[in-house]
Amino acid sequence: MRHFGYLAPAVRSALFHKEPGEFTAGSPARTLAAALGATLYSPATRTTLARDVARQAARGVVSMVLCLEDSIGDADVVGAEENLVRQFTELAAREEAAGEGLPLLFIRVREPAQITDLVRRLGPAGRLLSGFVLPKFTEERGLPFLEALADAEALSGRRLFAMPVLESPELLHLETRTETLTGIARAVDKYRDRVLALRLGVTDFCSAYGLRRAPDMTAYDVQIVASVIADVVNVLGRADGSGFTVTGPVWEYFPQPERMFKPQLRRSPFAGPAEALRTALIEHDMDGLLREIQLDRANGLQGKTCIHPSHVAPVHALSVVSHEEFSDAEDILRPERDGGGVLRSAYTNKMNEVKPHRAWAERTMLRAEVFGVAREDVSFVELLAAGVRDV
Repeated sequence: MRHFGYLAPAVRSALFHKEPGEFTAGSPARTLAAALGATLYSPATRTTLARDVARQAARGVVSMVLCLEDSIGDADVVGAEENLVRQFTELAAREEAAGEGLPLLFIRVREPAQITDLVRRLGPAGRLLSGFVLPKFTEERGLPFLEALADAEALSGRRLFAMPVLESPELLHLETRTETLTGIARAVDKYRDRVLALRLGVTDFCSAYGLRRAPDMTAYDVQIVASVIADVVNVLGRADGSGFTVTGPVWEYFPQPERMFKPQLRRSPFAGPAEALRTALIEHDMDGLLREIQLDRANGLQGKTCIHPSHVAPVHALSVVSHEEFSDAEDILRPERDGGGVLRSAYTNKMNEVKPHRAWAERTMLRAEVFGVAREDVSFVELLAAGVRDV
C-alpha cells in the first residue's frame, strides 16, 4: 500500500519533494496508525462489498471498516455476517488471482462474541482482516471486547488490532466524564499493543442532546462536542509515550439548497484554473470538511472517519506534509540540536524552539513517511486536484 500510489510516477514526482512510503498490513503499529488516513465505512450488508473494496483501494483508500453495528438494522445482523464471510472469501480469491492490493480491513462488531465467531468462520480468508472496531467503548463494556480480541488472535495465529470508538453518554456527560476517561485509559493501556487507534463517535455525542451540525459548521463549532474532543486528547492523546492515535470525527454530508453562511473556503489559493475546483467543493458542501480537517490536526487528531468516497481525497491531500513543515521538523531534529535552543526557520517566518517543538517534529516526520512531503511550490490545492475522484 502507498498513499497516492494510484498516480502515475511522473505525477507523483512533480508533486512530492519526498514521496509517500510503502507499508503493508504487517508494518509496525506506529506506522499503520499514522497511515490510516481517511477510514471509509461501509455497511456489511452490501452484496457488492468485495468489488467495492477493490474499487476503493484503486482510488486511494487504505483503510476500511465493514460495519455490523449502527449502519444496519437489528434484523439484518445475521445476514450481514453471512455476507461478510462470502465477501472476504471472494476478496481472498481476487487477491490471490490478480495480486490486487487491498486496504486494511476492519469489522465493526456489536458484541464481543462476534469477534471470535467471525474469525472462526472466515477461515483462511481471515488473513485479510486487520482487526475490529469496538463500539461505545468504556472500561466496563470494552474489556470483554479486548479479551475476545486476544482469544481471536490465539485462534487465528495472526496479529489483530482494536480500534475502540469513544461515543458513550458517560463520556459526554460532565459528571461522569473524568471517571469514564480514566477507566478507558486503564483498559487501553492494559492492551496497548493491540490498540491501533481510538476513534471519536461525534454523531452519538450530538444525539445525546438532539443536535445535528450543519454542513457549514465543524465539530468544533458545537461547543459541547469540542469540549469532549479536548478532554479525550488531554487524557488519551499525549505525546509523552502514554498516548494513542486519536482519529478525527466523521464528516456528515448533507447537501443544502441554500447556504446560510458565507463559504469558508478562501478564494486566493484557488485562483486561476483551480477556481472550478473551489466551486465544485462549495457546491458539494466540502469547504466545511476542509476546515474541519485542519482543525482536527490543530487539536491533536490524525486521520478521519469517512462515510463517503468523496471525502477521501481532501483528507489525504491535507495529510501531506508541506515543504515548510518538513523543513522546520528536519531542523529541530538535527543531532546537533539535542541540547535545545532556539533557531530561525529556513522560511524566516518563525522561531523553532528545539525542546518544546520536538514532539511536533517527530509526529510530522512520521506523517511524512506515510503521506510524503510536498514540493516547495505545491499546495494542498494541487494535491487535492490530483486526488479528486467524482467530487
